[in-house]
Amino acid sequence: MVVMANTSDTSTTTAATASSDEAGRNANRSTTPGSEGFKEYIGSGWAERDESLPPARAQAAFAAARRERVSAAFRGVRLIVPAGDMKQRANDTDYPFRAHSAFAHLTGWGSDSEPGAVLVFEPNGDGHAATVYFRERAGRDSEEFYANPAIGEFWIGPRPSLAHVAADLAVETRALEALDDVLAAVDTATLVIREADPALTERVDHARIRYAAEAALSTNASDAPFSIEVNAEHEPDAEFARFVSELRLVKDEFEVAEMRAAIAATARGFSEVIEELPRITAEVRGERVIEGVFATRARLDGNDVGYGSIAAAGPHATILHWTRNDGPVVPGDLVLLDAGVELDSYYTADITRTFPVSGTFSEVQRLVYEAVLEAADAAFAVVRPGIVFRDVHAAAMEVIARRTAEWGFLPVSAEESLRPENQFHRRYMVHGTSHHLGLDVHDCAQARRSMYMDGVLEPGMVFTIEPGLYFQSDDLTVPAEFRGIGVRIEDDILVTADGAENLSAAIPRTADEVEAWVRGRD
Repeated sequence: MVVMANTSDTSTTTAATASSDEAGRNANRSTTPGSEGFKEYIGSGWAERDESLPPARAQAAFAAARRERVSAAFRGVRLIVPAGDMKQRANDTDYPFRAHSAFAHLTGWGSDSEPGAVLVFEPNGDGHAATVYFRERAGRDSEEFYANPAIGEFWIGPRPSLAHVAADLAVETRALEALDDVLAAVDTATLVIREADPALTERVDHARIRYAAEAALSTNASDAPFSIEVNAEHEPDAEFARFVSELRLVKDEFEVAEMRAAIAATARGFSEVIEELPRITAEVRGERVIEGVFATRARLDGNDVGYGSIAAAGPHATILHWTRNDGPVVPGDLVLLDAGVELDSYYTADITRTFPVSGTFSEVQRLVYEAVLEAADAAFAVVRPGIVFRDVHAAAMEVIARRTAEWGFLPVSAEESLRPENQFHRRYMVHGTSHHLGLDVHDCAQARRSMYMDGVLEPGMVFTIEPGLYFQSDDLTVPAEFRGIGVRIEDDILVTADGAENLSAAIPRTADEVEAWVRGRD
């Protein structure tokens, strides 16, 4: 749509809005003391804080290099990258905060980042001055300290000072209230990551409209209509979002190290699930036990799980995104576990293993498993710098088509099924074989197709290889003994200078290794 001029000033600081919303949620049941005597007493008698400043974190230099690339691509343009704010779960409870991935990538601030923070690139000569705005902690002599459950330290614990974050991230910091000055200077060229903070995006949109209206008046064109297109797909903003998404396609040295650590933590979580199989099979909702065991490791070694874990037993394994995880885990069935640990830096693994609960594959289960493993190995074999990303999927599909044709499941030959107008084998694997991985489990999702599916592989890229076969319980195109079997094998792959490395290869993959893994718990 085209938004016509509207110069009304609807701005309020993000911090004030968040504080007001939280207060409103609790107004009817608040018992916070308000006497002057209480305020004076609770604001006194505290030990001195340790105000020593930390050295810059390891990621700071890498984040600075990323910002330089953004600056070079958008010379003279003001850029706004919000972290986002808390999201309400129910009434006065919120979901755990997670900063937007673009903000985390360009600041190095992960699980310890502050809700409502904003990174601003302010044009400065040939480049930009980068500043992080966030709501600094309030003093213990303030009402916020004890009365604000959203940001008060009495409620949520210590919060950082501007000086602490500036030293930690090696970037300039300012109080969030000063962001009003940035918004007052917004022009029509200013760009914002729209999805990160809808409320802030709306303020930027209004500021751009106001600037356009004032510019029209200043040129004595008040009688001439003007308009500025500002909507959810505002193309200049979308171009900015694409750039910062594509910036993550090739991982730097820090990112690769974080991916290795996330995968190592995920491997520990998988092993702990195997160790708990006796308890898992004893519970009516055994899938929930699998989910809980893995989540415990994710919280011990990182920030959280990188996405909703899929703990699918028996026929649930044929449901691609089974996250209800409320079914039993029965000996004789397979379990498909798709899970990943997200580190405090937000980098996440994404790994799937399928294993027999009893420790032994049935003849048909093994047949399906080895076909999927063959597809995974075929896809991995083609990975090297210079190939096109979609070739990885094509290699896996050749195996899936050939095996399902050999089993008599297709109405045509494998070669005919692989033709674009047919694709009958995709009935048993409708998803893609690979996606980029990093700060998001489906990383770089806003990248152009020419850079993603049709992009050329480069050293430093990290992505999954995850073929599968899924035979629904009521699928009459397959024999009864295949129905209810779902198998996926997923590994995290790093493109190297001369080929590729399977970062998750240490987690058992072959049928024999998986059987030994499950039996070895005893």
